[in-house]
Amino acid sequence: MKTSAGHHLQTYLNVTGASEPRAIPGKQAFTFLSKKTGLPQVWKWQGEGRIEQVTDLPDRVLEVHHSPAGNKTIVGMDHKGNEKQQLYILNENNGIIEELVVSSEHFHQFGGWSPDEKKIAFSSNRRHPGFFDVYILDVEEKEEQAIFQVDGNCTPVCWTKDGKQLILSMPDTNIDQSYYVFNLTSKKLTKLWEENIVARYHSIQLSNDGEGGFLVTDTGRETLAIHQFAFNHPAELSELLAIESWDIEEIKLSPDNSKLAYTVNEGGISRLGIYALREDMDITIEGMPNGVFDSLSWMNEKELMVGVKSAVHPGDIWKVSVDSQKAERLTFVGEAKEVEHLWMQPELCHFSSFDGLQVPYFLYGKKEHDQPVVIYVHGGPEHQIRAEFNPVIQFLAANGFAVAAPNVRGSMGYGRTYVKLDDVRKRMDSVADLKELAADLVENHGMDPERIGIMGRSYGGFMVLAALTHYPDVWAAGVDIVGISHFKSFLENTGSWRRALREFEYGSLKEDVDFFEEIAPLNHTANITAPLLVFHGRNDTRVPVSEAEQLTADLKRQGKQVELVIFEDEGHQTEKIENHIHMNTLIVEFMQKFL
Repeated sequence: MKTSAGHHLQTYLNVTGASEPRAIPGKQAFTFLSKKTGLPQVWKWQGEGRIEQVTDLPDRVLEVHHSPAGNKTIVGMDHKGNEKQQLYILNENNGIIEELVVSSEHFHQFGGWSPDEKKIAFSSNRRHPGFFDVYILDVEEKEEQAIFQVDGNCTPVCWTKDGKQLILSMPDTNIDQSYYVFNLTSKKLTKLWEENIVARYHSIQLSNDGEGGFLVTDTGRETLAIHQFAFNHPAELSELLAIESWDIEEIKLSPDNSKLAYTVNEGGISRLGIYALREDMDITIEGMPNGVFDSLSWMNEKELMVGVKSAVHPGDIWKVSVDSQKAERLTFVGEAKEVEHLWMQPELCHFSSFDGLQVPYFLYGKKEHDQPVVIYVHGGPEHQIRAEFNPVIQFLAANGFAVAAPNVRGSMGYGRTYVKLDDVRKRMDSVADLKELAADLVENHGMDPERIGIMGRSYGGFMVLAALTHYPDVWAAGVDIVGISHFKSFLENTGSWRRALREFEYGSLKEDVDFFEEIAPLNHTANITAPLLVFHGRNDTRVPVSEAEQLTADLKRQGKQVELVIFEDEGHQTEKIENHIHMNTLIVEFMQKFL
């Protein structure tokens, strides 16, 4: 489609990028993922700007894992968006993949290469839909062995340096988890760190001496900080580095164990740091773009690969030279010379909600008074909208709309207290934040109160439906993408592997059905006055397609203005470029018509 401003939406939607760099050990090369050909596939950088496509598979590549010496590579792929990852081994000579761990009805979570490259660990829900047991596979002999059973979710994280134990992660709540050491010989399971403290533990890095390592955790804190640990003192953690008010999100130990690279999430924008362990010295890497950094990967002792995205940059791989502290862009997959000059950096704003809580949001495309505005709600709910490229937000902003992307209460990135503010029966407080945001946009930014739209994906789709049903006078249009219309039916029909963890956030089928009935958008559809556009993937294993079908059927019975689009070959995400273009073309036309 083409707007009066002459900007082609399809040009925006065809923009792609490079992400998730993985250095190939022992080689001056790395792989990354890109949708240049329409679906995420594996690409390889080999110096001097040379990139080549490594895989051309029928479905999306989810993960890539190189062996410790860089001689073998595991590729994870699902089927039509169903998230049921299967594992394949890549023949790097001809790009052909061979089946390694395939059971198409089940999920598989990769858990690391053994130090000698002979085995891999993974977990799968083959025994029961909701239970993930741990397996070891001999890569050469293709012999598989179940080594640990648990009636719950369990993911192997990595092998210890001697190859005799596995680090396992088991979730305690929707955001918290515990780490354990599992001895492959004795089958003994040892919990790491404090027994009775619930906390987040991420990004574990084991030291070469095999005695311990580093990780980020918020145990006893509001935010994530770097801690050091030793296996011979499994109950103890020593805080190494903390950043006031913000999470340290990811750490990566250099090959010689002298440095920790780390990223800090400062209100949705990243900062990259290097912590010299021997000197106890911390430096910030200057010269990086203003955006979001992830997938840290050391190429060698002095060069660090980083995935970089920003609001005006769809994603590419950068190299940091530690000695000079200089940053250099290595790939240019995210270039879009036809339209990139039109992209806008957002303004970071705050509003005071009904109870005085300060809620942050990114504001794009603000121009003049009486402007139409779209509120874009993230999913999760414990996710965070970041300063990352979104083609639809940028297209709307370039064509006369303002777009506000809030991190309402319950979002990650602002401490444990903030993320817990919408749990269970506090759910509707976050919906009230959306009403207050709409008022702030009118009062403080001059937006037209008659032309406010709202859109969101997954939990963000629930927020759209809840806003339309509980505050119908505020909205002129709504778009729900793979959203929840009733928490009771959602919990009954979602994958059993997810149900228990989601109940920590939303409430339980045992104790909170009365509250689910009270707030369910499905029970308040008579209140909806705004036209509604709904999308869902037939193969969604997170939010079943029935959530969309029951809602739209009810609205059609009432003669309400609603349209449902189901993608037969998608799951919870919309990955295929033709579906991506179709969905977002309809969204933009819908917003232009009603706003």
